[in-house]
Amino acid sequence: MTVRVREARGADAALIARWNAAMAMETEHKQLDPERVRAGVEAGIADPAKARYFIAMHEAVAAGRETLATPAGTLMLTREWSDWRNGEWWWIQSVYVDPAHRRRGVFAALYRHVEQLARSTDGVVGLRLYVERGNATALATYGALGMVDAGYAILESPIAPSPTGKEPA
Repeated sequence: MTVRVREARGADAALIARWNAAMAMETEHKQLDPERVRAGVEAGIADPAKARYFIAMHEAVAAGRETLATPAGTLMLTREWSDWRNGEWWWIQSVYVDPAHRRRGVFAALYRHVEQLARSTDGVVGLRLYVERGNATALATYGALGMVDAGYAILESPIAPSPTGKEPA
């Protein structure tokens, strides 16, 4: 099995949105609005300043020596400016590996791809992600790739969208 990573394209938006909804249900037991998620993914794919998505493709050679590529997983990158370090942290978010492809190196391939991009991009000071405290499998996976607990807790204060569906000004 070979896993290759590529940048997501507009045609990937429906799949990524479906995987994001599955991940939210699986990890946080949250049902997301499919239309809102798809619009968010499409906006991210269209504007790299918002986000960058990557798709891991499982490649296998069929009997006729034709290579078949199947989407196996995804992640999204966002950026955070650090004045302390005069550089950017890249945040790994919206990680999802299709259940049929788990424990086969899909996330590791995605992570290594992003890590290499970060190392070759001036001004990137590191990679970060957040993970549910009780997700022992994810914590072990991230730890095996060299990630360590940064010592922070994530707090939030959600702001509800306006009745028009748009975020407040």
